[in-house]
Amino acid sequence: MTSTSATAIETPSGKDAAYENFPVGSWLLPARLRPHIAVFYAFARAIDDIADNPALSPDEKVRRLDGFEKAVRGRGDTSPAFAKGTAMRQSLAETGVVADHCVELVAAFKQDATKLRYRDWGDLMGYCRLSAAPVGRYLLDLHGGSRHGYGPADALCMALQVINHLQDCQDDYRSLDRVYLPMDWMEEAGARVEDLDGTITGRPLRTVIDRTLDATEALLRDATPLQSGLSSRRLAMESGAILDIAWTLCRRLRRGDPLAGRIVLSKAGYLICCARGAMAALV
Repeated sequence: MTSTSATAIETPSGKDAAYENFPVGSWLLPARLRPHIAVFYAFARAIDDIADNPALSPDEKVRRLDGFEKAVRGRGDTSPAFAKGTAMRQSLAETGVVADHCVELVAAFKQDATKLRYRDWGDLMGYCRLSAAPVGRYLLDLHGGSRHGYGPADALCMALQVINHLQDCQDDYRSLDRVYLPMDWMEEAGARVEDLDGTITGRPLRTVIDRTLDATEALLRDATPLQSGLSSRRLAMESGAILDIAWTLCRRLRRGDPLAGRIVLSKAGYLICCARGAMAALV
């Protein structure tokens, strides 16, 4: 590939902050940090879209992701092809946040390029530790940390990742042949990966989804201390909003069928969760 333009490397999916289950760079966060959060989100979105592009081979995905890793580490060129990686490196230098969180995200998306199944919950959590926890760790470091360390933030981010997997379980299977449900739970319930191609969720697959929600809700309980330990009151409000969104989506996924349509919050429901969660963090 001879072109050095960003369009020769990036593969935009059209997804933006409105697609996410959390308020990206919302007004709840300090204004001076929002530009850095926007840079982080743009970097994460770019590498995620590469990993999720069904038109690229696994080797090509890894090659492009390697370029972003080099850019964020300051070991590659500064061509427009990896501009979001270069911008991320500059942002990290300005804020003093380490590059590890970005490097781990790249590692997760390299894994996405080659790994299509997860043998058990522990295997899936190992992936979420790379694909989701770095987001919370970056935000904690950017906002001055937490006296509870990374643990509660890891739990919340990993729960959000699994919720997203459940929301997109059919699309992930159909477009990429990826299944983020634990294979041992599928086998025990008598569910097949082909069940994800159906129009409704049958009993075996419903059993797996509910079991996955049980484990996800355990993560959300582990995340409960997050707000009380944060140095930033504004991040505590943001975290409260995200936690409320996560619990609400879990309840929706219990009642709804992710094969019948993507289960999401309405704009009004989303705003209610944000307001309720942010207020709870102030109590």
